[in-house]
Amino acid sequence: MPVDPSLVGRAFPAPAPLSVTPERVSAFAAAVGHPGAPEVVPPTFPIVLAFDAMQAFLDAERIDLHRIVHGEQRFAYARPLVAGDELRATLTVTGLRQIGGADIIATSSEIVDAAGAVVCTGKATLVHSSGSDGDA
Repeated sequence: MPVDPSLVGRAFPAPAPLSVTPERVSAFAAAVGHPGAPEVVPPTFPIVLAFDAMQAFLDAERIDLHRIVHGEQRFAYARPLVAGDELRATLTVTGLRQIGGADIIATSSEIVDAAGAVVCTGKATLVHSSGSDGDA
C-alpha cells in the first residue's frame, strides 16, 4: 500500500536524546572505519540519532524497515559535534512522490543541542516498496 501523502509536513521526534560520549564516538568510528581520536566526531555520526527519528516515523506509520532502501543522505553543519553534546533529533517528511510503484520519501532531520540550537541538519531520501503482497 502506498504511503499516505498527508504525511508531508509531519514531524517525528527521536524517542530519546543522545549523549555524545568518547565511547560512542570510538565505537561508531570503529564500525565505519573512520580513524581518529575519540574527541574527533566523524561527520556521519549524526546518523545514529537521525536513524532513531526515522525509526519513530516508520513505527508511527507502520512501515516495515525491510521495505525501505536508503537512497541518499547528506548533512549540513552549523557547528562541529563534540564529546559532551546532548543531542535531540526530529525528522520531518518534506516530500513524497510515487514512481513505478515505489514511494520516494524526502526527509529532513534537525539535530539540536541541549540549548535547542541547531547543530546539524540531515536530509535523506527513502525509497519504500510496498511489495506484491500489499502490506506496507
